[in-house]
Amino acid sequence: MNVETGAKVGLQSGMISIGALSRACGIPAETLRTWERRYSFPAPVRKPSGHRLYRVSGIPRLRRIAQAVAQGHRAGDVIHANDRELEAILESPSLPSRSTPRGSEPETLSPEVELRDCLHAIESFDAPTLTHRLLLGWARLGPVPFLERLIGPLLRSVGDAWQQGRLEIRHEHFVSERVGDLLRSLRLPSEASARGPIVVLATPPGEAHNLGLEMAALVLAQAGVRVLYLGTEVPLAEIAAVAMGRRATAVALSLSANYDGARRDESLRTLRELLPVSVTLLAGGAGAIAAENVHVIRGFADLDAWARAT
Repeated sequence: MNVETGAKVGLQSGMISIGALSRACGIPAETLRTWERRYSFPAPVRKPSGHRLYRVSGIPRLRRIAQAVAQGHRAGDVIHANDRELEAILESPSLPSRSTPRGSEPETLSPEVELRDCLHAIESFDAPTLTHRLLLGWARLGPVPFLERLIGPLLRSVGDAWQQGRLEIRHEHFVSERVGDLLRSLRLPSEASARGPIVVLATPPGEAHNLGLEMAALVLAQAGVRVLYLGTEVPLAEIAAVAMGRRATAVALSLSANYDGARRDESLRTLRELLPVSVTLLAGGAGAIAAENVHVIRGFADLDAWARAT
């Protein structure tokens, strides 16, 4: 059953999973679970198996709530508003960004404020605040802008601060692990419900950087692709074996700017020879270059467009 058919079944039954609800209203599943826990909305219906399902009829209201949050209103202030009050909130001017005491933050912040607050959390190893700020950015921006306008700049800022001596290796490891955990948690619900083509993701031997691969996996899963995530430094013959064994549509390699150029060229050539011509070889990341029969991905928007057209 493909994604469109699955969506029709959900609409016909009047009940959908939290992953489908997340995609329908544009709110991350983690945020929906937080709202459910804090505000008892959206309210799930439990199946005998214990799984939660959510009413399709709640989608329009959730979309309006998301719009109000994007304007700067706190979720706690709008979730329990009646329809008339919610419409009045949406018709009011957007709230300006502002600094507020801890515990009473606005539910949405500008990318600059989010980045600043994330860096402060990294400096003090404040994991809960870092995760909270990143989730706010995810809820406000959506997958591709979240990666391009928040996660990417954050990682570059941490790298620059490390080179300048303002942060240490422990800070870089802390943020890498925290961001990696978050990207996986955001990906898995979409990955579980994906019905699109299979794409194998890996880095070749000698390429140990994993966050670019994690980000690519998130974009693909959000686009409905079935992600087969192998991780870093996977032997090329084994990447090809998995792709052929699972009849994958494509293999995607993440290549950082620090990856050795000669090794990169050899890896792309060898893997292309190992794969059937029917399997597309994608190369992305700062180290990706044009090569024969290799599709170079120029950013996450490009990857998202490729996935949705495949």
